[in-house]
Parts: sequence; C-alpha cells; structure tokens
Amino acid sequence: MKEIIDRYKDIVISIATPYGSGTGFYVKNHNIIVTNHHVIKGAKEVIVSSKSFKKVLMPVLYNDPMYDLAFVQAPTDIDLPGVELATDTVLIEGNKVIAIGHPYGLKYTVTQGIVSKADRLHNNINYIQLDAAINPGNSGGPSVDEHGRVVGVNTFIIAGGNNLGFALPVSYLADSISEYEKNPGTNTTRCHSCGSVLVTDTIEDNYCTNCGAKMAYVEADKKEYEPAGYAAIMENIISNNGKDIKLARIGKNRWEVEEGSAKIIINYDDRTGFIYGDSHLCLLPKENLAKLYEYLLRENFNLEDVYFSVANTEIVMSILIYDQYLTEESGTRMIKNLIKKSDHYDDILVDDYGCIWKVEEVV
Repeated sequence: MKEIIDRYKDIVISIATPYGSGTGFYVKNHNIIVTNHHVIKGAKEVIVSSKSFKKVLMPVLYNDPMYDLAFVQAPTDIDLPGVELATDTVLIEGNKVIAIGHPYGLKYTVTQGIVSKADRLHNNINYIQLDAAINPGNSGGPSVDEHGRVVGVNTFIIAGGNNLGFALPVSYLADSISEYEKNPGTNTTRCHSCGSVLVTDTIEDNYCTNCGAKMAYVEADKKEYEPAGYAAIMENIISNNGKDIKLARIGKNRWEVEEGSAKIIINYDDRTGFIYGDSHLCLLPKENLAKLYEYLLRENFNLEDVYFSVANTEIVMSILIYDQYLTEESGTRMIKNLIKKSDHYDDILVDDYGCIWKVEEVV
C-alpha cells in the first residue's frame, strides 16, 4: 500500500480553472493529464501542478462529455513515472480499491474501500460503485487496485449518500485515448450523441457534422474566460501588481499570488460583498508569546490597510475590503501593501521572535 501511495504522489495532478478545481493524473505513454470534463468545462486552458512541478498553464486537448472525460496537455519538461491502465482486469464485488485526489482543496488524499457493485448502469454507462470516500475535488482522480493499476476515473457521488462514489471504468478511458490518438496534440471534441470525435475548430454553429446534434458545450469550451463586475476589477488589481492573472486564478472569485516566501490567497464573496486577502505567515512559537503578542499589537497600531491576527496557531496578515468601496487605485495599493508586508514580516517573526515556518502542503 505504501509503495502505491508514494508512487502516485508524483502522478496525481491538481487542476484549477476560473470556475473551480479538481484532480487529474498523468498518463506517460500519451503525455496527457486525464481528468473529468466537468472539472475543466468552459476552460481552454487550466492550471496544473504537482509535487514535482510548480503550477503552469496548459491547454485542454480533448473534451469527451459522453464519458465525462478530458485530456490536458502535460508540461514537456517533466519526468514522472508511468501508470498501468488495467484494461484487462475484470472487477468483482469485494475487490479492494483506492481513490486518490484533492477533495475540498486538501492536497493528496487517499481513501481505501471496496467495489460495492462492479457495473452500476447510469446514463447508459456502467460505472464502478465504490464505498471509498469520494468528495468534491476528487473528480478526475484515479481509482487504483491493490496492485497500483488504474481501474477507473473518480467521477461523481450521490448527494447525501454515505460513501456512494462512482468511477468511470478504465475501458472507457482506453476508448477515449484511442480516439484522441487519431489527432494527437490537436484540440478535439467528442459528440455526446453519436460519439464521433471532431476537430474542435472545424465544428460549425456547434452542430455535429456526423449526426447533426447540437453541441452547446463546444461554444463554452472555445471562449476565453472573462470576469465581470468586481471580480474583473480584482483581476486588474492583481495584474497591476505584476502577477500573471491566468496563473493566479484558482477557482471562482479566488486567486493565489506569491512573493518571495509569502503566499497570499484572495477571495471575493459576492454574496456578502467582502473581499478577503489572507497571507498565512508562520506558526506561533512554543515560548515567549507575551513578547510576540506585544509586537503584533504594536505593529497593528502602526500599519495601514493590513493587520495581523492569530488563527489557532497561525499568524495571519490580512486585508478586508467591501466591494462598494473598491476602486482599482485603492485596491492596487492595498494588495501591493499586503504582498510587500507579508514577505517582509515573515522573516522578522521567525528570526526575531522564534516563530516556526509553516510547511506548505505539496500536491
């Protein structure tokens, strides 16, 4: 088990789009990252990252809404181990299975269970029903057997169900890969109705040239993401601070920027109108807390726009903006200040007050 878990730490990929996040996994023989179509739906490019490489923007090559699959181009400069697709394996009820992914944004989570039913028919597809916990964010990750071979792609759950997860059998994945390899490296799309695979740029008026079915999802997949309202202002603010906005997007109204040793997460809650910027700097020391608290309170009195707080054992530097008062000029100043101060204060807190560096989770 440990050998399998260690092997997949490099292979399982974190995927982020302007609409949400999910999981994928690297298939070396075809130099692609496999995920679900619903994970990347509406995005021409997605952010991918793993334990072995930092986040990078890569294009979506293949969309298959029939099987809810998608393939993303893998970075060319990576050297990751390959995986075996268990296309010759016949699963039966009771077989052990391991589901791997990034549920709720938690990095690299492994759950073990069994096959509850080997062929649960849903929308004319025989899914593998698992009792291994699958949660939002797991979508697109691999289900593997006790030998470490991929038997399925984690795809969906029953809302409110108790460990009712479903994985697309690897035979469907093999079929999609076979179709993709007819035009490798080209953006192609599968018709959800007849199953024909078409070069996306040749599809006219979003109708399948084979069966005539309306392919409404094609138009969404072709469009560039365009934020609106206060989210658009926030993206201008982040760009004004010298950050690549495409790489900063990690979900709906959610961005991540880095500066030196600091990592800042920015969230816009369009229900309440508040914009939160948080930089988790470091952990509290085990002693001399009075001296540290005195310093934080004194600095809070002198700081402008930003402030320190303590959340459990973490020291956080934050900003809070109400969208009605947001302007591009003021927002640019405040985010710049947060970025600059975060990179400045984390060293002081560690070197002068004995705080502990926060170890970041890696994918």
